[in-house]
Amino acid sequence: MASFARLLTFVDSLRSPGVASAHCDLPCGVYDPAQARIEAESVKACMEKFNGSDDNVFKTRAVTIKEERADLVKHHLWVLWTDYFKPNHLEAHPGLHDLFWKATKAAGDAKRTNDTAVADGLLAQIAEIDKIFWETKK
Repeated sequence: MASFARLLTFVDSLRSPGVASAHCDLPCGVYDPAQARIEAESVKACMEKFNGSDDNVFKTRAVTIKEERADLVKHHLWVLWTDYFKPNHLEAHPGLHDLFWKATKAAGDAKRTNDTAVADGLLAQIAEIDKIFWETKK
């Protein structure tokens, strides 16, 4: 009976290989603000579709997708902020922390509105981050 219990434990270990973690516990070195920009463009497109529709079901779907994409914007920005940028980057660009804080707040604000001006502001902040990012790659 004990060997059968060990066999079941072994089989269970094969089915549950362990805990996986998200980007970037094994730094791959692949970072790009484009991921945040693409999601922010999706946020804006969902706002435009929401504002252009009279179908309440469609509008509900647009809001749901917009909120998911806004969370992805925040995720991609946080990965850049916490994993890519180093102290020497902050020395060269002293406003970087504030810029990331404002951009992640703007992504949160985008969840609460369908005003495309908010999305435009978010895209502008991501563009600033993108410019600094590529300067650090030189």
